[in-house]
Amino acid sequence: MRCTVSSFPAIKRIAGIDEVGRGCIVGPVVAAAVILDPAKPIAGLTDSKKLTEKKRVMLSDQIKANALCWAIARAEASEIDRINILQATLVAMQRAFSQLEHRPDYVMVDGNRLPQLDCPGEAMVQGDLLVAEISAASILAKVARDEEMSTLDRLYPGYGFAVHKGYPTKQHLTALQQLGITPQHRLSYAPVKKYLV
Repeated sequence: MRCTVSSFPAIKRIAGIDEVGRGCIVGPVVAAAVILDPAKPIAGLTDSKKLTEKKRVMLSDQIKANALCWAIARAEASEIDRINILQATLVAMQRAFSQLEHRPDYVMVDGNRLPQLDCPGEAMVQGDLLVAEISAASILAKVARDEEMSTLDRLYPGYGFAVHKGYPTKQHLTALQQLGITPQHRLSYAPVKKYLV
C-alpha cells in the first residue's frame, strides 16, 4: 500500500529523500529530496528502477514542474574514498535536504539509515515503492546521475558509462583493465583498487 501525506493527518509536508549510485565504481553518489504538492498529484510514481528510461525522464520533468520544491545534491568519488560510501551517501542526503526551499514537517528516507537532519523523520526499507515522495526523489536522483554518466561517456570514450551507468559490469571491468583508471573512479572500491600502481 502506498503512503501519501494524507496517510499522516498531523503532518502537512513530507520530504522524501533517496540516493542513486552506491554500487557504482565511478562518479558521485547522487541524492534528491522532494516535497510534493498535494494539489498537483503526479501519476505513475514508483521506484525508479522499475521504470523505463523514457518514463523516468518524463516523470522527472513532471516532478520538477509540479512539486512544492525539490533539490539534488551529491558526494564526489573523492569524498566516497575519504569517508566511505555510507557516510558519503548520508552527506549527499543532508546536502539535498538543506537545499529545499520549504521546510518539511517530516522526512522519509529510503533504506535503513536516517541521516542527521534538523527535522523529525524515519528510514523505510523499500520506501521508494511505498511513499510517493521517496519515489519522486529516487526518480530525480536516477535521472540526474544517468545524465552525468552520459557526460562522462563523452569525456572518457571507451568505458561505456552511458550504457552501464558506472556499475561494475563485464564491459566496464574490461575497459578498466584495458584503459586504466579515470579521475572519476572510486579508488577505494576493490575492482578499481587492483589497478592502482
